[in-house]
Amino acid sequence: MKLSMNVTSTFHGNVVNDIEMAKAAGFTGIELQNPKLDRYLATGLPAESVVPMLDGIEVSAIGALQESDLETFRAEAERIGKLGALYGAPTMQMCTGPVDVQTVKDFKAGKIAADDPRFTGVLGLPEKDQVEKTAERVALAADIANDHGLGLFLEPLGWAPINRLAQAQQIMDIIKRDNVGIVVDFWHFWVAGDTPEDVAKLDPEIIHAVHVCDGVPVPVGEIPDQSVSRNVWTGGGSIPLQEWVDAVKSTGYDGWWCSEIFHDKSAEFGFLQVAKTLRSNMEILIA
Repeated sequence: MKLSMNVTSTFHGNVVNDIEMAKAAGFTGIELQNPKLDRYLATGLPAESVVPMLDGIEVSAIGALQESDLETFRAEAERIGKLGALYGAPTMQMCTGPVDVQTVKDFKAGKIAADDPRFTGVLGLPEKDQVEKTAERVALAADIANDHGLGLFLEPLGWAPINRLAQAQQIMDIIKRDNVGIVVDFWHFWVAGDTPEDVAKLDPEIIHAVHVCDGVPVPVGEIPDQSVSRNVWTGGGSIPLQEWVDAVKSTGYDGWWCSEIFHDKSAEFGFLQVAKTLRSNMEILIA
C-alpha cells in the first residue's frame, strides 16, 4: 500500500520537520500543502532547497489551488504547477470554493454586501451555472497542470456550492481533460451526503488520492465547518472508516492513501507520535 502523510498530521510543523517526520514515521509519501510551503518560500528560501530534503520520500501531491478571482487563480495555478514539477508531484489539488467557510455562512445569513471584498464564487447561482462556471476554472487549472506534466484532482469542499461527487463527475464530463480526477476525502464526501456505495462505483483511474479522515455529524441546516466537525481523532468520530476504505479498495484503486486530520488536541502532541499513530491506523484499515 502507498501511504502518504498530509501535512495536517504535523499541524504546527514547518516544511523541514514535516518531511523529516514523514520519513521517520515510515510514510513513503508526503502531500505538500500551503500555507506551510508558502510560509517557507516567503522567507526567501529558494524553492530548490526543498529538493534535497525529499531524498527517500515521494511527493504524492501538491496543493492546494483555491478558487479566487481569475487573475489570482491563473497565477496560483502556474506557481503551484511549477513547484509540483520541481518536487516530482504527479498531481495538483484544486479545491472548490469559496474555501473560507465563514464567507459561505455569511452569504447564507444575508451578510455579504455588494462591496464585500471576499471571494464568493458561484454562491447564489442556479446549480447548472455553478457547475458550468466551476468547470471553466477546472479546465483552466487542468491545462496549466498539464503544461507542467501534472494531473489535477478536484476536491469538492463540504461547505461549498460544488460539494457532491455527482457534481464533480459532471464537471469532468463537461471539460473532457484526461489529466483530471478527484480525491476521495471521507469527511467532505460524508458531510455532503455521498456514500461508500457511490465511491464503489467509481472508475479507479479517476481517483488521484484518498484522504483518510474522520468527523462528527453536522446539525441539520448548518453549514459544515471542519474546525468543529473534524476536530476529532481519526477513528474517534462517526464516519465508518472501514466501510469507506473497503469501498475504495473495491474499485481496484492502488494509489496513495493520505492521512488528514484537524484535531486540536493531537496537534499539541509530539509530531512523530501523531504521525506514527496515523500511519499505523491506516495500515490496519487498509490491510
